[in-house]
Amino acid sequence: MTDHSYRKIQEWKDQHIRESMTDTRSLNDFHDTVMKKTFEAAVQKIDKGQPPCKFSWFITGSGGRLEQGVTSDQDHGLIYEIENKENHDYFFTLGKELSDGLNAVGYPYCTGNIMSSNPLWCKSFDSWKKQLYSWMEEKSWETIRYLQIFYDARNIVGTNQMIHRLKDLIFQYQKDDRALIVRFAENVKHTKKGVGPMGNILIEEKGEHHGSINIKYTAFLPYVNSIRLLAIKEGLYETSTCDRMDRLMENMVLARLLHGKKEHFEALLQLRLLSIKEDTYEDSHYLNTRNLSNRQKALLKQIIKEGQKLHKQTINLVKKGVQNGI
Repeated sequence: MTDHSYRKIQEWKDQHIRESMTDTRSLNDFHDTVMKKTFEAAVQKIDKGQPPCKFSWFITGSGGRLEQGVTSDQDHGLIYEIENKENHDYFFTLGKELSDGLNAVGYPYCTGNIMSSNPLWCKSFDSWKKQLYSWMEEKSWETIRYLQIFYDARNIVGTNQMIHRLKDLIFQYQKDDRALIVRFAENVKHTKKGVGPMGNILIEEKGEHHGSINIKYTAFLPYVNSIRLLAIKEGLYETSTCDRMDRLMENMVLARLLHGKKEHFEALLQLRLLSIKEDTYEDSHYLNTRNLSNRQKALLKQIIKEGQKLHKQTINLVKKGVQNGI
């Protein structure tokens, strides 16, 4: 099979993506469909037959959280059930093909190399267990980041079971070793301000994004990082920030903390979808404030302020809980 298969998928994607831009969930369902088509084409292209054992091809990052915009890079990995040379060769070959295939259909290579073509993200279940334990024991900035990335993993082809079992390891480890959840909190404690002391939106003053605000760092990450931190603490399988909030709010203490936050985050997703010009993946992080109405600017300010408040309160809650043995 030639790259013609990927060209056909890319053409179909470009022709139909606008139909799914009514809301973020519909858009992400569309991305899932494209990725599943790419997986099928990759399996055919490597010409090694169907997968030889149970496996999970997962996506992570914004895709794992069902929060991709129109333009997105790729973040994914593979877990296969049985460790032997035959399976290693099959899935590593498939992983490389998946990375190339996704790039061909319009998802650029991940600059951080979070891809199935990277041996770090393509392993047997037992090897994944060893790797997660190693990351948790090391507790370095990099390994904590990897654990956060893995915790956003969502199965897209294959079985959910192995991902859930691996996430259980992280949940149990942080219950037994409270230093881990503190390290998670410290890893995400810094945020980028989006609103100045006079209530003005802090925009880029120069460069190609002059007049725009980076909403990834000022708006999205305070919500995403806070809710992920709580999801790890509570051992949730859900990956989307909104779904995680629904589950977390079953806890009365957390319900008070999260009151109104889901509505703010959903408004942020919709604001990005309606207002951002996404020519490249980098562009997808910036929102041009000159394209916003006064009402939208006021809403954005409120979203940013509430996200910063949530972030600060979550960090304090987690650290206080550890100090009190909760």
